[in-house]
Amino acid sequence: MLKKILAVFAGVIVASICIWAVETLNHIMYPYPEGMKPNDMESFKSYVETLPFLGRFMVIVGYAVGALVSGFIATKVSKDGKPTAALICGIIFLVFTIYNMTVLPTPIWFWVLGILVWTLVLAGYKLALNKKE
Repeated sequence: MLKKILAVFAGVIVASICIWAVETLNHIMYPYPEGMKPNDMESFKSYVETLPFLGRFMVIVGYAVGALVSGFIATKVSKDGKPTAALICGIIFLVFTIYNMTVLPTPIWFWVLGILVWTLVLAGYKLALNKKE
């Protein structure tokens, strides 16, 4: 049981780093407006509303990378060959993603991809099973 908890924790941490890295690249491509404070929710909502398609799609790319890596790492750490740890990671991130989509202005395509992308934890799980130790 402790190994599964550690596996989920590791999957969440590594996926968070991947998402952060892609979103940092996104903020370099589409910087905040001059004088904007990222922790000001109203300013951040305005920023998100003005992002072009690629700026929003990069968030989905970050989620996809995070999902793959999360499923892979959680499966490798758990070492039980079951998708449980990977699925728990996916559910955790799905909940956060849905929360973000409810508080930020997001189009319907973002909702669809934002939900579906977390199934990629299963692809990460399968990749982990196919890799030799």
